[in-house]
Amino acid sequence: MSRSFALAHRICALSKPTRLLLSVTLAAFLGSVAAHAQFGAPAPGTQVRDTSALKPPAGTRVAIVEFADYECPDCARANPLLKEAAAKYKIPLVRHDFPLAMHAWSFKAAVNARWFDAAKSKAVGDEYRDQVFANQASIFGLDGLRQFTDKFAQSHGIALPFAMDPQGKLTADVKADYALGQRIGIEHTPTIWVVTANSKGAPFVEVVDRSKLYQLIDQAIADTASASKAAPAKRPVKAAKMPVAK
Repeated sequence: MSRSFALAHRICALSKPTRLLLSVTLAAFLGSVAAHAQFGAPAPGTQVRDTSALKPPAGTRVAIVEFADYECPDCARANPLLKEAAAKYKIPLVRHDFPLAMHAWSFKAAVNARWFDAAKSKAVGDEYRDQVFANQASIFGLDGLRQFTDKFAQSHGIALPFAMDPQGKLTADVKADYALGQRIGIEHTPTIWVVTANSKGAPFVEVVDRSKLYQLIDQAIADTASASKAAPAKRPVKAAKMPVAK
């Protein structure tokens, strides 16, 4: 008699209520195992190797820095929160492109966004980015992206050229962003940091739990504000008195 047959025989010999309880317990256990296998453990923080990009733009103390992929569903979910936080605190949202090879049209969307930046304005380019995220689920393949981009351009009175990047400059810019992300050590999208300048605290903190984004920004603002207050004021340099000729 096999072990599996013997186990089944013993289960059948149990009372009906006991068998039912055992079945429910086993189903719950298998469900938790399946969920863990599908979603995995929470991603740990990025092991940063190059910190050169993890600083706010010149003249600002705090910013949000993001590396994103336009075809990434979690990037689409994060986008409204990041925009809302940047607007609430009046801090920059610095977006970097990190298109993943598994996604068919993400790289082209990044090139298109940069074309709108250059041809119209950064505001229009950012609106295109936001609209791509908002309509991500309805864009299928490169043809679908082209149709979406045509409609976006028409709604803004913009005529698209036959080739949006004939010299390959925009493509090179997207590749440069991706290479920067690799140097930093990025392994997933979105990867988000709250970054500071002249802070008494950490110069950058990764936003692993987005429910804590506002808390991290509050701390960054407090750290930079207290650091600026603690900095000693520079005394004006007095001009040396020149001897008067007699």
